Amino acid sequence: MLAAIDMGSNSFHMVVARLMHGEIRTLEKMGEKVQLAAGLDRFNRLTEEAQERALDCLRRFAQRLQGMPRDSVQVVGTNALRVARNAHQFIRRAEDVLGYPVEIIAGREEVRLIYLGVSHTLSDDEGRRLVVDIGGGSTEFIIGERFEPLELESLHMGCVSFRNRYFSDGKISRRQMDKAITHAEQELLNIRAHYRSLGWQSTVGSSGTIKAISGVLENLKITDGTITFDAMQELKRRLVDMGKVERLGELGVRPDRQSIFPGGFAILLGTFQSLEIDTMTFADGALREGLLYDIVGRIEHEDVRVRTISALQERYHVDQAHGAAVEQTAVAAWRQVARDWQIDSEVDEEVLRWACRLHEIGLAISHSQYHKHGAYLLRYSDLPGFSQQFQRDLATLVRGHRRKFAPAIFEGLDSGTERRLRRLCILLRLAVLLQHPRKMEPPPEFRLEAGDNRLSVTFPEGWLDDRPLTLADLKNEQEYLARQDFSLRITEA
Repeated sequence: MLAAIDMGSNSFHMVVARLMHGEIRTLEKMGEKVQLAAGLDRFNRLTEEAQERALDCLRRFAQRLQGMPRDSVQVVGTNALRVARNAHQFIRRAEDVLGYPVEIIAGREEVRLIYLGVSHTLSDDEGRRLVVDIGGGSTEFIIGERFEPLELESLHMGCVSFRNRYFSDGKISRRQMDKAITHAEQELLNIRAHYRSLGWQSTVGSSGTIKAISGVLENLKITDGTITFDAMQELKRRLVDMGKVERLGELGVRPDRQSIFPGGFAILLGTFQSLEIDTMTFADGALREGLLYDIVGRIEHEDVRVRTISALQERYHVDQAHGAAVEQTAVAAWRQVARDWQIDSEVDEEVLRWACRLHEIGLAISHSQYHKHGAYLLRYSDLPGFSQQFQRDLATLVRGHRRKFAPAIFEGLDSGTERRLRRLCILLRLAVLLQHPRKMEPPPEFRLEAGDNRLSVTFPEGWLDDRPLTLADLKNEQEYLARQDFSLRITEA
């Protein structure tokens, strides 16, 4: 059993499926208009009312998820949670309701997952396709071939934000419609030339907005549901003639979508005009289906995150043999203390392993302060497969793997996350010190005992006597950790 929840800016969607003989069979889909983006106040904070709407929806979803394994469920938030200043507070409440972790994904990661979902619902045609997905707060544009995205872009425009800016009074005037379309074309200027130079053979739309437009065109018998440039021009004329959002029901638009329909329409028509699109078809796959296929990839050991880590190692010329030696040492230490320190989850092991592999990535910029350069690269790069929280955790470990063990490294984290990352960081620091000579030796047969703010490391008799540099490094580390009220005890058997 698999499940995915997409907490979008306009709607929350859940899909429950079963993996059978390598294929995903959808069992149930649920969706509710939560309009999270509409609940952002002028300080970009989610109002209590908006949070309660969202949590009420998640409570209904949670009942369907009961008993499912943690690694079979993915829950993600998109644009509204990316911009909300109190997003982390809401996420804690959402995790309490669902019983599963919630991740905020970056715009380009959202685009990758959308393409993954769309491409699995289409025939396996040759040639490039352009995929457009209009959400509540952002619109995604992907050029891909078969299952591989070639170009990914997420632009900050959506049907909710356009509704608030151009159609908040419920009127559909020609002037406001033209302003909204022009705004969409202006947003597309940055990618227009590059996308058109690449070209594509077919154009596909996903999301509720494009599905609604396709349905209206079919209801009015303008087309069979295919979205064409001429049909969009005809629909624009009819919308302006109607003049009011409340009359959109006459076209077959559902009541919960009527207020955002003109904004989404303006974005799509602006896209048609800017990218010179003639025809678009609708595909039912979207972000939530992409999440399901991402889960399957991890189950079948085709994890896109592993490819991302390898690509980073290659791109920044990381010493992979040294990283592997540090990883082996850190994992040997982690296995001894993981349960006592409550860092025994699969996620804890993953972030420790990948921090070991990438701890020297900042050397590609400068040797001076390279741990800070590495942290910046990992925190702010677009890393396919990774959530914003995971990138933050990875960057934190790399930032803290050497030199001062300062409180600033963990600034802004809640107490539980800070305690967890401090402990993982100490294990990484220990592994880096033990592999300082860069001889790629297997880790010594050390024994670790962990307490709340202490760690005791016992080495084989005579091991430290043969390694005076390592002993000096360990004594320096004792001083660094002691300044943060952490005791590191070094002994020999």
